[in-house]
Amino acid sequence: MAKAVAERQPRIERKPEIRGGAPVVAGTGIRVLDVAVRYEVMGMTPDEIVSALRGLTLPQVHAALSYYYAHKGEMDREWKASLKQMETVRRRTISRLERKLGPAKALCR
Repeated sequence: MAKAVAERQPRIERKPEIRGGAPVVAGTGIRVLDVAVRYEVMGMTPDEIVSALRGLTLPQVHAALSYYYAHKGEMDREWKASLKQMETVRRRTISRLERKLGPAKALCR
């Protein structure tokens, strides 16, 4: 009986070919970190996360949060590293809007 219950519980998986090996909710491609950021940083409730990330169920959200808290230190380091990487790219890249505005941007300062 316990085995049947374990098989129905949502799982978290890591595969190199899915999201670069980041932990995801099995069968969805939704990263655990996407769920955790919505809960921890954005203050969303699990029900709100289910509404925002279509295709997730409440048990999957809870499984993702459980995984996040079990691996919090590692996942927080990965998140901070990705934020730094994004900021580096942002500084080096001119957005489409900035390109279109060109010299007009200077007039607004």
